[in-house]
Amino acid sequence: MATIEETTVELANQGSEEFRRATDVLEKVGLTRYEARAYIALVGRGVGDATTLATAAGIPRTSAYKVLESLAGKGYAEPTGGKPILFRPTPPLDVAETLKGAIQEVFEKLALLHRVVGEHGEPQLVYLLSERDKVVGKIGELLDQASRTFILTTPQVADLRDTLGKKIQHAVKRGVRVTFVTAPLQRVPEGVEYVPRENLRATEVLADGEHALLAAPGLDACGFTDNPILIAHLKQFLEVILEKGPDEAPP
Repeated sequence: MATIEETTVELANQGSEEFRRATDVLEKVGLTRYEARAYIALVGRGVGDATTLATAAGIPRTSAYKVLESLAGKGYAEPTGGKPILFRPTPPLDVAETLKGAIQEVFEKLALLHRVVGEHGEPQLVYLLSERDKVVGKIGELLDQASRTFILTTPQVADLRDTLGKKIQHAVKRGVRVTFVTAPLQRVPEGVEYVPRENLRATEVLADGEHALLAAPGLDACGFTDNPILIAHLKQFLEVILEKGPDEAPP
């Protein structure tokens, strides 16, 4: 049996089985492959800038800063300032506790949906999608269809901001009031209202107060609905989020 020291060395080695296994697990909980490799490298080094970590993680230098920014947005890393900007990893056990809480929260909400379905006996209240591309595509579809309001609550704003950039611009130009509720100090597109909130876990969408979507932390599965009963539940949740006192806003 390998010792702790031997396992640690293997985990830091890009070609090792331990490194590949850790990467696969991190992908399953919502990181991209580059993000997973960068987080492992960051944990292994303790601190580093984009160039250093690109080499340690085996990812393109041109992608490294964006990857680290995304890790910070998801709670896996923290920028420490300086030039070049240095990043420190969020302690792995803290990340594990956050993930446990996020999974628990999502399944509690699904349990609520299940109970509401049972109480009202209405078929097809919630439609399910799996695979990240389809989930992000559905969020984009709801954004395209919105005519009045679009509220997005997410810890993954960097991914969605870049992927849905043009759709967001078009919605703002159409006069849609677009609101992002996400972690403090995040960059949001021009014309989008920004509400900073800590400790967000799942991703929720409410479009025109008539269409709702709830996605798992990794955006690899979601449920969406236009049922008034379930919409009312999500509205109540978002009202609580939006009525909290202001947090620190980005400059």
